[in-house]
Amino acid sequence: MSHSLESAPPEPRTFSVRPVAGALGAEISGIDLSDDLGELAIAELRQALLDHLVIFFRDQDITPERHLAFARRFGEIVQYPLVEGLEGYPDIIPVVKLEHETVNFGGLWHTDTAYLDEPPMGSILLAREVPPVGGDTLFANMYLAYDTLSGGMKKLLAPLKGVNVSNTPIAVETRKERLKTDAKAPADTVLTATHPVVRTHPETGRKALYVNFAHTVRFDGMGEAESRPILEFLFRHQIRPEFTCRFSWAPGSIAFWDNRPTQHNPINDYHGHKRVMHRITLAGEKPR
Repeated sequence: MSHSLESAPPEPRTFSVRPVAGALGAEISGIDLSDDLGELAIAELRQALLDHLVIFFRDQDITPERHLAFARRFGEIVQYPLVEGLEGYPDIIPVVKLEHETVNFGGLWHTDTAYLDEPPMGSILLAREVPPVGGDTLFANMYLAYDTLSGGMKKLLAPLKGVNVSNTPIAVETRKERLKTDAKAPADTVLTATHPVVRTHPETGRKALYVNFAHTVRFDGMGEAESRPILEFLFRHQIRPEFTCRFSWAPGSIAFWDNRPTQHNPINDYHGHKRVMHRITLAGEKPR
């Protein structure tokens, strides 16, 4: 028999939250994601995500089924539009770099699939196999990127919308190895979406800078040449070191990030070694 939160006895908080940097990120310990977590634990994890923008877990020995079950507690799962999922688990995308490859999937600063009308709320990335050294991921806080802009720049950006495309040369280059074997859409597929340059988070109400180096090519109503000087300034500004944190992976590590106020960049510094990650993406909403 199920019980509502009101009628159920309070659940003791069995995990701890330790910030990993001044800007964003927290490591969650004392929790086993293979367990059926109670409603209170899920609510507390959701709040930790809102507070810290990306949360990390260590030593999680979970099956694909449990990975999916955990993700569903936070929202609807959506499939990545360009690459096939795992055999038998189409909602789990393998993020792989093999020993002979020199390009890593998504290996540049970006927010996930900004070229969709409804970009994802977040992703839950699980490390299955990692190199002996290297392969860390950087995350950046787009609330801070917005908050630290001048009043004049905020006023300039307020009415602007960014045009985001899936086929920028730099983004296409990071997908080329996976598209050779696991493409879901034709190679010439182009996805495009226009979103506010400054978006308001639907849960926290905070403003975040919402352009990214991988996909934003111009401002709506302007050409690329006209847009480039401001975009290039914003791309440099939003990844200032004091806005970032860095996560070092081990098998069983998980990063769960809120895609709306963050960007991330997997570092490509492990040539000659294999790295295998499994990613689940959660549905979002149209940025406003």
